[in-house]
Amino acid sequence: MFEKSWGPELLRDGRVRFRLWAPGQGSISVQATASGATEPMSKTDDGWFTLETRLLRANETYAFVLEDGTLVPDPAARAQAGDVHGPSRIVDPCAYHWKSRDWQGRPWSEAVIYELHTGTFSEVGTFAGVERKLDHLVEIGVTAVELMPVAQFSGNRGWGYDGVLLYAPHVAYGGPEGLKRLIDGAHDRGLMVLLDVVYNHFGPDGNYIHLYAPQFFDAGRQTPWGAAIDYSREPVRRFAIENALYWLEEYRFDGLRLDAVDQIVDPSEPHLLEELASEVRARITDRHVHLTTEDERNITRLHRRDESGATKLYTSEWNDDFHHVAHVLATGEADGYYSDYVDEPAAGIARALAEGFIYQGQASSYKDGRPRGEPSSCLPPLAFVNFLQNHDQIGNRAFGERLTTLASAKAVALLTAVLLLSPQVPLIYMGEEWGETRPFQFFTDFCGDLADAVREGRRNEFRKWRQFQDPAIRAQIPDPNALSTFDASRIDWMAAEREPHAGRLALVQQLLEARRTHLTPWLASLQGGAASARVIGHRAIRIEWRTSGLRYRLLANVSDAVVSLQPADLDEWRDGNQVIFELPEGTCKSIATGGIEAWSCVFTLDRASDAGSS
Repeated sequence: MFEKSWGPELLRDGRVRFRLWAPGQGSISVQATASGATEPMSKTDDGWFTLETRLLRANETYAFVLEDGTLVPDPAARAQAGDVHGPSRIVDPCAYHWKSRDWQGRPWSEAVIYELHTGTFSEVGTFAGVERKLDHLVEIGVTAVELMPVAQFSGNRGWGYDGVLLYAPHVAYGGPEGLKRLIDGAHDRGLMVLLDVVYNHFGPDGNYIHLYAPQFFDAGRQTPWGAAIDYSREPVRRFAIENALYWLEEYRFDGLRLDAVDQIVDPSEPHLLEELASEVRARITDRHVHLTTEDERNITRLHRRDESGATKLYTSEWNDDFHHVAHVLATGEADGYYSDYVDEPAAGIARALAEGFIYQGQASSYKDGRPRGEPSSCLPPLAFVNFLQNHDQIGNRAFGERLTTLASAKAVALLTAVLLLSPQVPLIYMGEEWGETRPFQFFTDFCGDLADAVREGRRNEFRKWRQFQDPAIRAQIPDPNALSTFDASRIDWMAAEREPHAGRLALVQQLLEARRTHLTPWLASLQGGAASARVIGHRAIRIEWRTSGLRYRLLANVSDAVVSLQPADLDEWRDGNQVIFELPEGTCKSIATGGIEAWSCVFTLDRASDAGSS
């Protein structure tokens, strides 16, 4: 266990050490909230306050007392006693006895990610509720559970991206003890557990850091969600880096997904993102740990491999390009950021499957003509996480509709097959495996003026979309603070037992079994630059991925019309190719006669000795 700069630590002699960076304060005390007793902290010249005391023990509650008498929680507390405005709780990090201490994780080539929101995934909305559903995930072929942020945010309902106490698992979910039991249970079943973390801003309610450390924030910059963080300051850098290590070491998470890293601006050398990843790689060497990013810039420098093909910093990047073009193909939508993908979407998805990003430096009309992205074919497919749905792409819609309700069943089935059987790492969103139709809406638990501002701000976000030009229509967008908005977002577990949902679930299980059997054994050897793609006719695509002694091919029609094939397109249907999967049944026979039906595909594997030479 590493020694943290921030937060309380239980010492061997029974004392508790407190540390707080508060350069804006002249004096600070620690108060035991049960008794009201306080002890002053000592201040150093660099703005740190420290105290070693017997005033408190494990599981007791405390707060910091500012010089004007204001009580504030510890920003690096391991737990809260209640909400974000109340006292923090001392947690003994060694109190939990892990059953899965020998867990070594899993290689990234085995990753099939299942993203979920703790509060709406189960009937009870807790870590224990998630744990009770883990066997279902194992049965369908999932290998990694990804939790949306669990750090304490204001209220009991929220997506988690407005966290303010970034070291404290939310009390409403089950706190530190419940989270450790969930991770232990997942590891016992062979499941990795990944955590979404937010280092680009703090939430609007319950963040008291500005009262005692205004230097924590960059006064000259705002993110889309709040004040920017000033990572040029060493105490601020340590807050984020130690937080990442805390989740990985104290909770034994298998990896982290860093949210919206394009909003983390740092003039330092090395950049915070590089230092964070380097420290994680240097400290945790006894098991697999995976770091992924969300970054709309489409950059590649954080994900480069070394000469042996091993990850240097970040393992993978969430690939919005794949989602956006697949969504356009399935729905025909052209508003907002989808406008960048309307022209030649078949060529776009072919490029995403072969090279990673679609935008690799071209001008983006949605970004006012500015160039976006870097060449990405140098990265292996495993450097990209692909998805048809996730919390953002569902929940950022005005009504939170899922793809199942926006596109035809044939289109969704075809794109699901492409997602799950392509070499990139697939991610599915909770309920997607059975074609959930309930929405996932944006919800919060704010009060008063803030609740009003969030409701109106949410509705005004859609003013630029054609269908929401009318204020009366915008007024129909669900109120994020209404309990009904949260309740409507709970997934329906009973649906999985009914048709057509049971059929979709069986399809996903079949696809993931094919992935495990035929793709996983060789994915780690597939390097960047080893794929080619072309478009056939109107909207058929042919992708080929090559590695030593192996050719893996996809032929798919991503349209509503039959596409004719020429003799040159049929070379791979000669003897020696193993059909891994076809959708629907009979697609191979159709192809052999010179055409590929609407929304159909086939994957083949060629293990010919010269497969790597073409």
